[in-house]
Amino acid sequence: MEGWDRQEIERAKLEAIRQVDSVPALRSLPSVGRREGEAIWVRGFAAPGDGGAKLVSWRVGCALADNGGTIHAPVDGGRGRWVVQHGGVGRFRFFGVFGPETAADSALEAMLADPSVRRIEADSDLNFTRRHRIHRSFIDLDFNGFAVTTEGIEPAPPNDPFAAVFFFRGEETEDEQSVVLSEELAELEERFEVADSSAFKVGEWWLVRGDRLSGGAERELEKLVKVTEVLDSTRVRFQYKNGWTIAAGRTVTYRRVNPVVQACVRNMKFVADGTTDVKGSHPLAFEFAVECDAVGIDATGTFWPVVMRRYNTNYVTERCQLLNPTEVVVGGTGYLTQQIYCLYGHVRDCLTSNGRHLNDFTGSAYCHVENCHADGDDLGAFVTHGQYEHDLTYVGNSGLMSFANSGPTWGESAKRITVKQHVASWFLAFRKVTDLTLEDVHVRYRAGVDNSENTGSFWLNADGVQMKNCTADRLVKFKQASSRSSRPNVAENCSFALTAGRRVSHEEVSAELTFRNCRFTGADGNSFAGPGGVRFSDCRVEGAGSDSLPLRIHGGELVFRGGELRNTGFRFLGEGELRVDVGSGAQVSGSNGEQAFFRRSGAAGCGTGAGMSAAGEGTEKTGAGTSAINVRAGIAAVEAGTSWESLASQATTRWRFDGMTSRAADPAMAHYAIGGRGVSGSYEGLGGSGGSGGANEYVATGSTFEGGRFEIADGAFGEGSLMLHASNVERGVDRSELPEESAAVRHVQGNLILPARLTDTGDS
Repeated sequence: MEGWDRQEIERAKLEAIRQVDSVPALRSLPSVGRREGEAIWVRGFAAPGDGGAKLVSWRVGCALADNGGTIHAPVDGGRGRWVVQHGGVGRFRFFGVFGPETAADSALEAMLADPSVRRIEADSDLNFTRRHRIHRSFIDLDFNGFAVTTEGIEPAPPNDPFAAVFFFRGEETEDEQSVVLSEELAELEERFEVADSSAFKVGEWWLVRGDRLSGGAERELEKLVKVTEVLDSTRVRFQYKNGWTIAAGRTVTYRRVNPVVQACVRNMKFVADGTTDVKGSHPLAFEFAVECDAVGIDATGTFWPVVMRRYNTNYVTERCQLLNPTEVVVGGTGYLTQQIYCLYGHVRDCLTSNGRHLNDFTGSAYCHVENCHADGDDLGAFVTHGQYEHDLTYVGNSGLMSFANSGPTWGESAKRITVKQHVASWFLAFRKVTDLTLEDVHVRYRAGVDNSENTGSFWLNADGVQMKNCTADRLVKFKQASSRSSRPNVAENCSFALTAGRRVSHEEVSAELTFRNCRFTGADGNSFAGPGGVRFSDCRVEGAGSDSLPLRIHGGELVFRGGELRNTGFRFLGEGELRVDVGSGAQVSGSNGEQAFFRRSGAAGCGTGAGMSAAGEGTEKTGAGTSAINVRAGIAAVEAGTSWESLASQATTRWRFDGMTSRAADPAMAHYAIGGRGVSGSYEGLGGSGGSGGANEYVATGSTFEGGRFEIADGAFGEGSLMLHASNVERGVDRSELPEESAAVRHVQGNLILPARLTDTGDS
């Protein structure tokens, strides 16, 4: 700034132009001395050297109103005006605003009204007392790092997050039409059906809105989009690939909009005033805005979001910060940025401390969040409402994440969200979040915070979720609120610590879960409570100790290929058919609290009370409080007088062990328990004589069993069952409970049956 003044002074000296001491002196110059194009150096606004110096020139034909800063009328009322030679850059000091002592509102309005001003710069701290609604395009407000305060600002309308100090808003026109779709508007389609394409022109902007579904705000489609081609009389191409299928017969409405374009605000330290929606203040809002950036906004104590956006596209929010907002409990408050129905946004290098949310997307798509970090983030740093957001990407951020979790009003839906290189205390995406991709995401336990017991955990929707290289301190768990994806649910190269008794999958999970090269530690009675199959490939599962309870499986399939199972196992509590497939080099070792690596119980709830409680089949704390776990149809059936036998009578269990090694740590440990004994030692009612009731098909080949025993209940291999136990190595295994051989039962020939290893005494 000072350099600019000196440059102009030197120029004035070189050109020997006239100088005056102040604006009043300038306006008082006699008409005889005013010549078209003459330049005069004004040495100050009110007095020489006060900081308001500027170069002006006389324009005889100018009839613009005197605005007190860039246009000055002579006091004699004659024709012409003194016009500041600003080079497109307006400054508050031109208007005699040198600090917060003088409200800067009128100066701002004057510069915004001057189309020759393309950039407005601050040279000092400023105070604003009005809330400005701005329709101006192609304007930059650069506060150069100075503070903006709002002491004495006018009241805002109640509950209006757009009542910012600077609210840039485009204008909706009366051009509107609706169409009932004659055919489906497909996902990722950019060609939209309209009623009459003659109303559309290339380059125009239109608000496109689908009709509501069941929720009060449940729309799959609501965006500000640009026309790129008129295809025929009823089809228009927009600069947007539709994110959700809209069925034929649904209504889509179009309204033409004149957005604000390239209106940007930069480098402001904003200090809010007031603690309510009426008295509080926040700096920025954009609605119907294109290429409108917010850069370097550092805010403290705001009520509504620092940067509030609705119907924005192609924008950047960068290097912005929020410290200690005045309100975080009321919905919509305490945000750094809220983005509703936005496209192609980029939020990067932003920070929030003790806020409600750093970044919130509602009904937005194709946006990117990068290198943003939040502390004091227990209310959720990165969130989406669930109003059908899609194609969002987060890279290199930190803070609690919660997607599509604002309730059924919005639809609870989102798809194709990708999160990479993220650190959080809790990750929630358990509603209708489809095709979620997580890479290098790490959740850490935090003591002493709200919902501390749930920190360090992933809560995910089993609908196309895929995880790579992720870790959790306490839990990964899957729910299922939707079934929209064609992708498998896969976690690979991940490490999950488990909290005793907590569910890994909930009762509604019918989708298959696959784990590849993952490590589970601390397993102790955790359950896969849903009917969907579970697959482990080259995974390592470790119990919390030698007496920890095995994992509970309620579904109809377990595949465990390769990897290691140590001091844990699987107890099968489902009521229908079951397939157990273990092999490909799988290593099973140690012991557990129920004395069997693989045990089928026939129906849920047959174990002892102690076993049930430790397995988590009682209550489990959630973020909403304590809720009873449904023990499923088994207990209900018994209460109604139905026996366990009838529930399991038709169930067939297919056991397949090939190429596995199973080492029991003590003689009482069973490599498998078919028909099974209860943890109390009694049979569990799986048939008239303790058998399984249903058929068992058992094949074990190429496997090694050491120590322990084979546990098979009487009658487990009756009519309709088969057993082939061949080409195996047994070393010191108690096989006394194996059934008698028959045409369908073979377990002696073809096996290498050896005594137990001799204990090494150290003698030479």
